[in-house]
Amino acid sequence: MSGFRTEHDSMGNVQVPQEAYYGAQTQRAVENFPISGWTLHADLIHAMGTVKYACGVANRDLGKLTGTGKRPLNAEEVTAMLDAAIEVADGKFDCQFPIDVFQTGSGTSSNMNCNEVISNRAIEILGGDRFAMDKPVHPNDHVNMGQSTNDTFPTAIHVAVGVAIKTKLIPGLKRFQESLAAKAREWDQIIKIGRTHLADATPLRLGQEFSGFARQLQLSLDRAQAALGSVLELPVGGTAVGSGINTHPEFGHRVADVIAERTGIHFVEAENHFEANAQRDGLVECHGHLRTIATTLFNVSNNIRWLGSGPRCGFYEVQLPDRQPGSSIMPGKVNPVMCESMMQVAARVIGNDQTLTLSGAAGGNFQLNIMMPVMGQTTLESINLLARSADAFVEFCSDDMQANVEACNASVEKSLSMVTSLNPYIGYEKASKLAKEAFKTGKTIRELCTEQKILDPEVLAVALDPMRMTEPQAD
Repeated sequence: MSGFRTEHDSMGNVQVPQEAYYGAQTQRAVENFPISGWTLHADLIHAMGTVKYACGVANRDLGKLTGTGKRPLNAEEVTAMLDAAIEVADGKFDCQFPIDVFQTGSGTSSNMNCNEVISNRAIEILGGDRFAMDKPVHPNDHVNMGQSTNDTFPTAIHVAVGVAIKTKLIPGLKRFQESLAAKAREWDQIIKIGRTHLADATPLRLGQEFSGFARQLQLSLDRAQAALGSVLELPVGGTAVGSGINTHPEFGHRVADVIAERTGIHFVEAENHFEANAQRDGLVECHGHLRTIATTLFNVSNNIRWLGSGPRCGFYEVQLPDRQPGSSIMPGKVNPVMCESMMQVAARVIGNDQTLTLSGAAGGNFQLNIMMPVMGQTTLESINLLARSADAFVEFCSDDMQANVEACNASVEKSLSMVTSLNPYIGYEKASKLAKEAFKTGKTIRELCTEQKILDPEVLAVALDPMRMTEPQAD
């Protein structure tokens, strides 16, 4: 068959694309799961390479690969296998992982895909024929030694999620927090009217409003750290059902140590392998933090969208940078596109959380959760969406926002809620009547108080000082 080679597995012969580094089991999965066209997330492929490298190092150091078992390897072959695993971890073979996300629930197909790629690449490094039926570096006997998909695939998911949070999400949220905090400092002396229930409220400073947004992002950073903490325990070492059959007692912690050293993240062997193999509660918990972060990003971007509404018939207290034409029919219209993009990202992540919740609750039956590929894919999608959205928002929106001081100041004096500061002087009832009269007549609170000589001018000036209203007063 032109363009194909014959590979063999326990079920017989399979036709595999001629130049593919993967083999029979991968090809069977490609044919069995023509579902979505979505292949595994690159972060997960790289983590699988890292896990296979760590497993190889542990087996080498324990003397398992070069021991008296079936097909012992020599030192050169071990090195080639480890080098091949690193190449997978470095992203050099992403195109060799063609299996659909919606596959066998344990991820066995993708685990074997990784084993086959590493095996064939190691043989190639050694100068051998990677297409030979007899594999000197075998995908099962060597690359998968001391492992089961049931412990190594969820381990790879945890590693991928942890690395993505550390290297993408946390830096993105930190930049966003710093951008908002800088605006809070810059705009600290700009007075504007508050709004509760979308109705006029007492004055505050624009910087104070943005300090609240910055604090929301600081709390999101804390939640990202908590999300990372949810996936630090690694199932590796439990093999098929958590009992550790066919592996060395020290294997799990040795693998975790190697992964921790390579990633700079404090991954550890799971305390209980029966829990770690069977359940993905840590991943559900992790995504719960991501959902909360998404809720925050939706809220902050939506508030900024409202503050930028206008330019003539909205609030327009904050001028958002113009990024693109906003209408195919209305010339000159510009929309808050970065806010809307972030809100859509947040909606997607919040929806993703339902996938994680259902998968964790219903997918963990006895000794295995059978929803792992979609759980890993969805979590990594959420992390990457949140991180990229935060980066884009800072670059294309928040750093370039400008305060509209005129619009902020204009609304303060007109607000009926200015009367609130008169409560200590004239009481709530009289202040309420004054507010209603101001609304009816169209006059400001200050104008009515001056006309009716409600307070001495000096006292009135202090009482209706909007800057004074933005902080607690001891007197």
